[in-house]
Amino acid sequence: MTNKEYADILLPGVKHTWEEYEKMYPERDLPEGAMVTRYAPSPTGFVHIGALLTSFIDGRFAKQTGGICYLRIEDTDQERSIENGVSSIINSLNEFGITFDEGQVSETEYKGNYGPYIQTERGDIYKAYAKKLIEEDKAYASFLSKEELEKIREEQMKSKQRLGIYGRYAKDRNLSKEETIARINNGESYIIRIKSPGSFFNKIKVNDLIKGTMEMPENDIDEVIIKSDGIPTYHFAHAIDDHLMHTTHVIRGDEWLSSLPKHLQLFEILGFKAPKYAHIAPLTKNDNGTIRKLSKRKDPEAAVSYFTEDGVPKEAIMLYLATVANSNFEGWLDQNPNGSIDDFKFDFKKCSASSGSLFDLPKLYNISKNYISRLTKDEVYDRTLEYATKYDEELKELLLKYPDYSKEIFNIERQQKKPRKDYEKFSDVKGQIWYMFDELFNKEDKNYEWQSITDKEEIKNILDNYIEIYSESDDKETWFNKIKELCDKLGYASDMKAYKENPDNFKGSVADISTVIRVATTTKSQTPDLYEILRILGKERVKERFNLL
Repeated sequence: MTNKEYADILLPGVKHTWEEYEKMYPERDLPEGAMVTRYAPSPTGFVHIGALLTSFIDGRFAKQTGGICYLRIEDTDQERSIENGVSSIINSLNEFGITFDEGQVSETEYKGNYGPYIQTERGDIYKAYAKKLIEEDKAYASFLSKEELEKIREEQMKSKQRLGIYGRYAKDRNLSKEETIARINNGESYIIRIKSPGSFFNKIKVNDLIKGTMEMPENDIDEVIIKSDGIPTYHFAHAIDDHLMHTTHVIRGDEWLSSLPKHLQLFEILGFKAPKYAHIAPLTKNDNGTIRKLSKRKDPEAAVSYFTEDGVPKEAIMLYLATVANSNFEGWLDQNPNGSIDDFKFDFKKCSASSGSLFDLPKLYNISKNYISRLTKDEVYDRTLEYATKYDEELKELLLKYPDYSKEIFNIERQQKKPRKDYEKFSDVKGQIWYMFDELFNKEDKNYEWQSITDKEEIKNILDNYIEIYSESDDKETWFNKIKELCDKLGYASDMKAYKENPDNFKGSVADISTVIRVATTTKSQTPDLYEILRILGKERVKERFNLL
């Protein structure tokens, strides 16, 4: 019996040979130096921030080299796959501006000539290459039952050995063809394993584009490549796919670093040129002094939906991820505050090679605050309305009812060299501007933040005198001069220098007068520009608020 006939028995019904698949997936016609990267998630749950970081880095390196970044769905673990998992991944990534040149780019649209881009639709391809290994005596049928595997595992754990099928534990490795076929004819279930040519006691040098050159033990485990149901394992499928899709760079989380020797070995025994690997340090969290990996189970901020619901602009999140991706991006952003990520060139050498990158929420929110401060009033209005439409019906109705008025509010201290930074996220907006809407101002119990002047009669005296001199037509200088004149009239210092030199000569200062007007109008002692607030509200509404006291 020839090896080919033997392979046909172990894996029957394969439509094409591996040679035919090689012709179906020709080399890509790309410029020299162009990277072909892939984001290859499993549809097993929500998109987390670490996955967003990986997909972002994949896309950046491909784009800046004139290459291709494609989406490949690795769904061979059917037990863990969830309903609508693929569409959830695509929609979540699209929400953050992550798109792909090839693969499933929407729920119904596919791009590219190197598909299918979903692993469960590529079953025949994997079997064709598994047959290649069987024919070359590099793979074999293994009949180890679940009970036998568990017994081996218990023995290895008890004697503190490495777990896996290797050496004397690979007892089916040298079965003859006749013995194997007899057991198949007897109805025994089997899987296909590689015949690892490695020795654990040998060290191999592996080069990682982020972590540098490392020595790691050679793989000697006879890894499963085709399971009993005909579905390939991740390890085998990814090697076939990366070869046929001509992936040049595999960028992934460093939880896969320990698998690198087995993956490189798979490329070698298959006769493929291995791609270059770059393993990204995980995102970590300071948990009461203990640095640990950011957890999907423990940390709500691990889910990208957390930031969507919080109203953090997607652009700000991507800017933050860029600072995580490359250590010099933050300095570049400080020098180019209006710059685009597209203007920055990412470098593997600037990626963190340590055990983890601390997920810095305060930094993320600071970037978000700076980003929102640079938006126009129309952009802030549109983005706030978009957020409110999903999460705040009351705010949505007010914005739709008063569009021009709302934009005036958003424009306070915006068109200046250093714009005011009131909003870290769009969920902050309502809490910052509620007092500008009578519907909200008159609705809530108000906590007036009176400062140095708390006497009700004195407050009323100040407000009564102020409303008589206030005119909506006054420019800012005239308005402020009138307040200073009011200070002189009521016994307050109109000159702060004079007040500091002789505070006992005055009831207070011009700052105290302004604070009384501010608090009476807004309830707050700290607000954006008071002149603009009063101008936008108008004299009659200001007077009404004074009368509420």
